[in-house]
Parts: sequence; structure tokens; C-alpha cells
Amino acid sequence: MEPIYLDYNATTPIDKEVSQSIIPFLESIFGNPSSSHSFGVKAKLAVEEARSEVSKLIGSDIDEVVFTSGGSEANNLAIKGVAYANQAKGRHLITSKIEHPAVLEVYKFLQKQGWSISLIGVRRDGIINLDELEAAIRPDTVLISVMHSNNETGALQPIREVCELAHAKNILVHCDAAQSVGKEQIDVRELGVDLLSVAGHKFYAPKGIGALYIRRGVTLEKLIHGADHERNLRAGTENVPEIVGLGRAARIVRQGLEEHRAHMRLLRDRLSSLLLGAGLEVRVNGSEEQRLVNTLSVSFYGVEANTLLSELSGIAASAGAACHSGDVKMSHVLEAMGVEPEWAMGTIRLSTGRLLTIEEVELAANQIIEAVRRLQGKPIERKIEGNHTIKLTHYTHGLGCACKLRPQMLEQVLKGIPIYDCPSLLVGPETSDDAAVYKLTDEMALVETLDFFTPIADDPYRFGQIAAANALSDIYAMGAKPLFALNIAAFPSQRLPASVLADILRGASDKAAEAGIPIVGGHTVDDTEPKFGLAVTGLVHPEKILTNSGAKIGDILILTKPIGSGIIATAGKQGAVSDEHMTLCLDNMATLNREAAEVMMAYNVNGCTDVTGFGLLGHLKEMVEGAGVAVELSAYDVPVLPGVQSLAQAGFIPGGTKDNLAFVESITRFKADLPEVMKYILADAQTSGGLLIALPEERAYDLLTDLKKRAIAAAVVGKITEESGGYRIIVK
Repeated sequence: MEPIYLDYNATTPIDKEVSQSIIPFLESIFGNPSSSHSFGVKAKLAVEEARSEVSKLIGSDIDEVVFTSGGSEANNLAIKGVAYANQAKGRHLITSKIEHPAVLEVYKFLQKQGWSISLIGVRRDGIINLDELEAAIRPDTVLISVMHSNNETGALQPIREVCELAHAKNILVHCDAAQSVGKEQIDVRELGVDLLSVAGHKFYAPKGIGALYIRRGVTLEKLIHGADHERNLRAGTENVPEIVGLGRAARIVRQGLEEHRAHMRLLRDRLSSLLLGAGLEVRVNGSEEQRLVNTLSVSFYGVEANTLLSELSGIAASAGAACHSGDVKMSHVLEAMGVEPEWAMGTIRLSTGRLLTIEEVELAANQIIEAVRRLQGKPIERKIEGNHTIKLTHYTHGLGCACKLRPQMLEQVLKGIPIYDCPSLLVGPETSDDAAVYKLTDEMALVETLDFFTPIADDPYRFGQIAAANALSDIYAMGAKPLFALNIAAFPSQRLPASVLADILRGASDKAAEAGIPIVGGHTVDDTEPKFGLAVTGLVHPEKILTNSGAKIGDILILTKPIGSGIIATAGKQGAVSDEHMTLCLDNMATLNREAAEVMMAYNVNGCTDVTGFGLLGHLKEMVEGAGVAVELSAYDVPVLPGVQSLAQAGFIPGGTKDNLAFVESITRFKADLPEVMKYILADAQTSGGLLIALPEERAYDLLTDLKKRAIAAAVVGKITEESGGYRIIVK
């Protein structure tokens, strides 16, 4: 069953009539509109007919419409075009704090180029503060840009009043109406705007097509240079099929707007009444009167929006805030409105559309209510029973070790913690090792580690296996043998049945048995999302301890597992990974580092660490800084899981991976032509990754051979060197 689509503000499906109108221009009417022969004339007439339809929809003259690739290009052309064309008059620009990034980022760009910008605040209801706007106007102000409606809250802005203030001072006004066209009656003459942006995919036209209204008499500096297409404002052969689609979508909207508005309002209000009447801690953001007919921004107290949406696998909606790697990322719109973080973090945007039904709305409302009741600890009418369809990654916002605190934050926090002097503590908090070592006798030292995280796998049993393998890895990396372990578990008893926890514990127990140790107990807490791991105790001879700070110049680095699990897990949560590649990734994470450690201990190894949440580059940073050396890393020799490169190229990058890259950039010199995507792969936050071993070159390739005899996918990835030019990691 397809999810219920409640994200019409993000994009809309193409209307069937629109798609049918496009087909002839993909198959037979293929001429260039600039050509004078019959093929070109047919295409030209179609473009102009579409221009006419768009102009009728927004109340402009035909020659005031310029086609663009979408709303973002229209905004860029309007804002930069005015700024560049009016530099002699002034270099001050005004906009609001709640604009879409397609406007705010343009303003930031111009600010870097020397323009002065003012950002105007909004009231609690999300509507711009006109007094603040008037006070911000200066003699050198040349443009004010204010959106017609906010894409998150739907708040309708007082555009007429903005235009009156601006025009009294001879200032131009641009309006981003991408979210309003197709939902509200737009008339550029009544509004009084000088420029207005339109995005086709917001009203059932294709993606990649839009338009900019430019009032007669307004002069813009063009951004794309070439031939004199589109009134000499946008060079490039016109995208005839999509322009035709935009024109047809405009006609459909114009002819049925009131009917469409009534339908969307009915659905939005029904959704709102069900959610507000369910006895939840909930409230609506923004003006309930002055807002788009289809938009409902709703906050649930004490709930994390991404966690809620992950649980709502049958609903497509958007979050108003997110929590990643210890950072609370509140929507800039909610922040400008003064919404408290405990409310903002639980904000989701629900937007209705023409194809949605009342039955779907009521079903979606019931699913949301049940999920929020579980997350808020309210009594629930139905609890999920059984676990055959449960996907654990849908019950958490983070995935495995990628949900660790940012290394930058952790480093800063630990600086302020005093270190207790203990002579028997051989490895402690003064190093960046993942386990502590305590000397018991001259022949024996205790190794202790703790690791736990949120689900990296959908299957509870698999999650337990991987969490156990990950925790045991810290023991192996120190050159030690594990003795026993304790469970540590956080479990959402209001959201999941106890059988899920039992399967997690069973997976961990089986993996511990594979390692030859028992799990002897543990501790549990009730939480809003599942988390699991182990505290593991091991033994090592005090003279055979391996740390991550023992590497010596000339050592060769060997990695015993391929990387990329963070990227695959992130893509997998969104259904973008093949079963084959996901299985390979899960198998890789569930594999113990025991055999690799056994082989390694037969060699004179100088240093070792396991590659987990900080990624290969992050753990290399700890290794070389601890040893006072540097490393040359051969990027393309690093083993990578199948499918990772294409997934990273498609943008499936965990937040923890981005933090890792930022953490190492100051000490890392990348090869000039190394693709950005490869940098992310090298920094990818791993869960239960391989061992990273440093040993003298004369024995390194013997070790590599022995590892491969055990079917361990090891590879030489680099060499320890002296520091050069302030860089400790040289990526080649």
C-alpha cells in the first residue's frame, strides 16, 4: 500500500492532463522556437500560448512573464538582477527571517559581495512585522523581498502593505509566490508587486520549470549570457515540453481554483480537528486565519519530529526540526516565531492537495494520534503486536554509531573533566582509546569498554548481533581477550512489544557466544527510542597492550573491513538500497574482529584502533595525533562496500559523517582532484568497522597475506610519515 501523501507543499504529482499535453512535444513537435521554419513556429506558438496562460493566472500582461528553470532561478534572477542593475542607486536589500533558502541564500551571497542586508522579524503568528520593516528602510534601499506565504506554516504575508511602504520610498518589491500559486488567488496588479516568482511543481506541473513576473519598466541585469531568449533576460533554448506543461497546469488552476481551495481547506480542517481533539499535548503554529488553505504546521510537546515521522511509515510528511549528532536543528521559521525548542522539536508539516481524500486524512490522523500517544507516554488503544513487520530504524532518528555526539563537542566537553591520578590505570581518559586498561598484576591487566547506540538494522535480532560485535571490537583492538559482558538497553515499551527486546538480547547473546563469552546481566531503562549495547570486560598482558597512539614512522596501515556502512544505512532507511547490498553491509557489521585480532597478535604491531563512529579519517586523526606522526592515506586503496559510491553521490550522507569530515579538515590535505563524495566516504561514520593496524613495513605484507588466508577483506591503505606543512593526514 502506498503511503498517504501529506506533503503537497514539498511537491505535487503531475496532473494527468498536464502530462498528456507534454507528450506531443516529446515525440513530434520538436522544433527550436527560435527557428523560422514550420517546426520552429509550432514550438514558438506553444511557448507563447503557455506564457499567455501563466499571465492570466497571475493577472499580468503576456510580455511580463519570463520562463525559468523553477522558483529558485526566478528568485535569483529577480534579486540579483535588481541588485546588479541598481548599484548606482544603493546597495541595501531587505528581506524577512522566514524566507525560503532560495531567497535567503541569495541575500547571503550578495552580502559577501558587499551589499548590506536587513532581515526583518515576524510576530508569534509568523506574519512579518511591518513596523520593523518600515524602520529598516534606508535611503540606499533598492529591494524588499517578502514571500507571499510561508512554506512551513502557510502564514500569508501582507504583501499589499509591504508594497505601499516600499513604493512610497521608490523601492522595488519582489515576492516569492512559489507556495501560493495554485492555492491562493494571485493578482500582481492588486498586490502591487514589481517581481513575482512561480514554481511549476507546486501546482501539478513538472519539476524544473517556473516563471518570473517582471513589471514593465523594471530593469534587471541578466545572469545567464548567450542569445536573446526570453526578452534577452535568460539565454538558452526554451524547454518547450515543460513550458507547455506549466501553461496547461496554469489553465487548470485558473479554471478550478475555488473548487480546489474548498477541497484542500476541508481536508486540512478535518485533519486539524482530529489532531487537536485527541487529548494530546499539541498546538498549531502560525496564524489560523491568515494562512494557506492546505497547510497545517502542528507541534507535539516533547516529541522528536524525525522519530515520529520514522514511525509513520504509512504517511509522507515533513519535519519542522531535527536532532542530529547532539545538535538541535530548529527550523529557522519556528525560531523566528519564538517557538520554544520543546515544542519546535516536535513539529511536522502536513499539507493537503487535490488528489487527497477525506478517508485518507482520517486514516492518517488516527496513525499520527496513536504514534504521538506512544511517544508522549499516553494510554494507547492499540499496541503493535508481533515483530514480523517492525523496522527498528523507523523508531529512531539516528543510525548506529552515526548518532554519536559530534567529535568536536565531545572533545570540548572532556577538556573540562579532571583526570584522577591512578598508578594502576595503564590506559585512561588521557588518551582517545575506546577502552580503559587497569593493571591487576605484573602478568594481568583488566580491559573495560562500553558501547551502545540506536538501531542500525531493521531486524531486532540483527541489531543485537551488530551491537555486540561493535562493543567486542574495542577489546580486540587493544590486543585483549574478552571475558564477559553486560547488556545496556533503552527500550520504548509504549511503542514496541517486549518480544522485540527479547530478539535484540538473543542476537547479542548469540554473538557473544560466538566470541566465547557469556552475557551475565545488565541494565534497562524506558526510553522513547530503542538503544542497545554492551559493557565488555577483557584481559591482556600489561606488556602486550595495543593503543591507537603507538604508530611509528615507516609503519604500514592495514584496514580489515570495508567502509561505507553509515551511508548504506542512511540510504536503506529511505528504501534506496538493494537487498543484496544491504545484506552484505549487515553481514560486514555483524562479523567479529576476533579472527583479525588473533592473526594480528602474531606480529609486532605498534598501534591499533577500530574504525567506528568517527569514521576512518576521524580515527586516523586520533592515531596520528596520539603518536605525534602523520599519515599518507591512499584513498582508492581503501576497501569500500558495494554501492556506497553511487549512494553517496545521490546525497545519502549521514549527519555524523559530515561532522566527522569537518572535524579532520584542519589537519588534512586532500589530493586536489579528489571528488567531494570520496571525502565523505573516508569520513563515513562506521558501526562495527574493521581494525586499523600499524606495523613495520617488513612484516606488513605477511600480515596482509595471513589475513586474506582467513577470508578477511583486508587492504593496505597508507603509511605513517613525519608531519609536513602542518598537515597530519595527507590523502592521495
